Amino acid sequence: MAPSDGTRHDAPMPPAWVTQSIRGGIVIPAHPLALDAEGNFDRRSQRALTRYYHAAGAGGLAVGVHTTQFQIREPQHNLLRPVLELAAETARDLDAAGGRQTVLIAGICGQTDQAIGEARLARELGYHIGLLSLAALPDASDDQLIGHCQAVAERIPIFGFYLQPAVGGRVLSVDFWRRLAGIRNLVGIKISPFDRYKTLDVVRAVAESGRGNDVTLYTGNDDAIVLDLLTDYEVRINDYVKRIQIVGGLLGHWACWTHKAVELLQTCKSARGSDQMQRGLLTLATQVTDCNAALFDAANGFAGCIAGIQEVLYRQGLLSSPRCLDPKEKLSPGQRDEIDRVCDAYPHLIDDEFVSRNLKAWRR
Repeated sequence: MAPSDGTRHDAPMPPAWVTQSIRGGIVIPAHPLALDAEGNFDRRSQRALTRYYHAAGAGGLAVGVHTTQFQIREPQHNLLRPVLELAAETARDLDAAGGRQTVLIAGICGQTDQAIGEARLARELGYHIGLLSLAALPDASDDQLIGHCQAVAERIPIFGFYLQPAVGGRVLSVDFWRRLAGIRNLVGIKISPFDRYKTLDVVRAVAESGRGNDVTLYTGNDDAIVLDLLTDYEVRINDYVKRIQIVGGLLGHWACWTHKAVELLQTCKSARGSDQMQRGLLTLATQVTDCNAALFDAANGFAGCIAGIQEVLYRQGLLSSPRCLDPKEKLSPGQRDEIDRVCDAYPHLIDDEFVSRNLKAWRR
């Protein structure tokens, strides 16, 4: 917790290249967990996934997050360290071989003591930023939430995280986001409430905080990826209009078909840069959302959101099994047919050919 003298000593900001990369807007897949048919940790497939994301052009990885399955922290699995460690080691090896630098983001969960422990582990393993879930604090006041976030920020630079309530998140106030932006080493915020009103709450709060572009916004709204990336948000503060953009994505949706996600982000950046809106981008936006509805099982309240991603990666050969740690976590009735439908309908959003060409090398 905070030092007894009342002062705060936040962890240093990440290296300059990390901050520059985040602010420039990158694709950050939420890294899934690979299990074999018996439910054991499949290190070969896990490493293949990291290689896939790197080859696809992802600028970062988010590991130990919702898509990785929060159950990796449970004592009977005890997979948090092995999963974080393997992803970081693989990414560093790939960076060294390819002359690149990958931003490493670790999911941070639990009550304050647990979250501090996870932050320390992430720093030990070389992660640059902690993505801070508040799902374990459903009844905490804003004061308690800010105290929790500050305690974690003393150990690692943080990314705020607005997780949708349907998968364990909680409603967070404009005042909370405004105060969170006051934490010096808050690097960015992943906005993923799947709610336009709550998305605007975060944008407004960051604008009103005075942090300007120091706090970078990323979409986690898998149902509105393209619209988030194309929109210029304007917030009036007295007589001044502050313009804010969501510059990149930290997404479960981008855990599959990632090569196409990289192309999509570049398309959106180019459109923003030209200041011209092409009508075809709105059509593309609905197509991406339709794909997400199948992947995330929107028809069944997102019950199959992890299983849908696992299914696609299994079909591509990146996973040896689509299993999840929780045996109840599986495709909903009709979800497999929906995935078939969107794959047939939108081949330009599917990267099966790219995966097929490189799969053998990634699974070596």
